[in-house]
Amino acid sequence: MAVNETIITAEGLKQLEEELELYKTVKRKEVAGRIKQAIDFGDISENSEYDDAKDEQAFIETRIIALEKMLGNVRVIRDVKKTDVVTLGAKVLLRDVEFDDEEEYYIVGSVEADPDTNKISNESPVGRAVLGQSKGSIVNVAAPSGFVQYQILEIS
Repeated sequence: MAVNETIITAEGLKQLEEELELYKTVKRKEVAGRIKQAIDFGDISENSEYDDAKDEQAFIETRIIALEKMLGNVRVIRDVKKTDVVTLGAKVLLRDVEFDDEEEYYIVGSVEADPDTNKISNESPVGRAVLGQSKGSIVNVAAPSGFVQYQILEIS
């Protein structure tokens, strides 16, 4: 079975590496201190501080494993030069054909997607629709209310 490739920008790679380092060096120590303190209180069978710390420890260890797995099979998207078609790492300016609204999106891998900062995944409906398309193209995107048409105004 093939391992899923983590597609990410150089900036996203740096963020994942920093997050992994934080969990390994700071968060592990903090939670170990909380567990020790809870044990020092005595009977751990009904100690909510101990239970909370153990739950946090499980979360931290699970996150470390997930980050290491992602970083173990990473493909970095290099900065995209001016291109005629939408690719991973490209910024695209789209116009909603019906409402004449414009929105700029940065096409990234799913690990790095953050709609609040206009970073959308290549696996999202909009990302899938615009990949491989050229400036001026009109794409149809399935939405809960039906199809939305976007025109690609710029690619950078």
